[in-house]
Amino acid sequence: MNFFEKEIDKFLRYKKEVAGFSENSYKTYKLNLIEACKYIGVEKNEDVIIVNLMPYRVKISNNKKKTIAKKISIVRSFIEFLKDNSKNIKLVGDELVKVPKTLPKPINFSYIKSVLLEAEPMDRLIVLLLYGLGLRISELSNLKKSDIQNSWIRVVGKGSKTRNIPLLPSIKEEIDKFLNENETFLYIFEKKGKKLSENSLRYRVNKIFKHIGIKVTPHQLRHSYATDLLNNGSRISDVSMLLGHSSLSTTQIYTKLNSGYKIENYKKAHPLCKEIYG
Repeated sequence: MNFFEKEIDKFLRYKKEVAGFSENSYKTYKLNLIEACKYIGVEKNEDVIIVNLMPYRVKISNNKKKTIAKKISIVRSFIEFLKDNSKNIKLVGDELVKVPKTLPKPINFSYIKSVLLEAEPMDRLIVLLLYGLGLRISELSNLKKSDIQNSWIRVVGKGSKTRNIPLLPSIKEEIDKFLNENETFLYIFEKKGKKLSENSLRYRVNKIFKHIGIKVTPHQLRHSYATDLLNNGSRISDVSMLLGHSSLSTTQIYTKLNSGYKIENYKKAHPLCKEIYG
């Protein structure tokens, strides 16, 4: 297993330097690969290294399907890296794990509005940026003052991909007001000269909504942003770009449309429907 342990460092270095891995992704992959190396079966058949995932799959079988799929995906990615670097490896026990597609429940806007009316300035801006821009919590944590460019905000997302999101005048006004009162900040959200971590921001969101008696995560606010845009007529291609998704299929899973909305769009779009209903 020493062979794999040596190669893990090369793989992680590649992921960080070339694929733009965040620190969290780096740590997750490292921990999973170290764990996997303890249980993966390895044998050599002539010049081929046979890697058997079944012992590892048995070890993690009590995990949720989504967790198992993620762990196996990480190992699979590592093995593909070795193959790309001229290692003759055959992977067995690699059957796909079917993961049920679940969506976070969007938050009714009345709850969001209630929180925005009551929250202190920093908490209010946190909710505004998560729901008003559809940001990931990691993106929110890394936002800098220099990312604000007139009526646009530059966001660095997964894989260090940059996208520009338009700022609503009301949100721009809130940002300007907050930063004018915190002129020394480099990041949008700081405490004692350091940016607020993802965990700190997540805690604040939970605490804000707990005051009105509901449990809300930052990801639910992002999902609410996408759902509300789609249900109010935005094109899925535009929403996909605003969310920073690499493909439309991700947005289609992420943003579940209600049947009534689909029917109304169908009536508006199809010529035969226009003839019948028009």
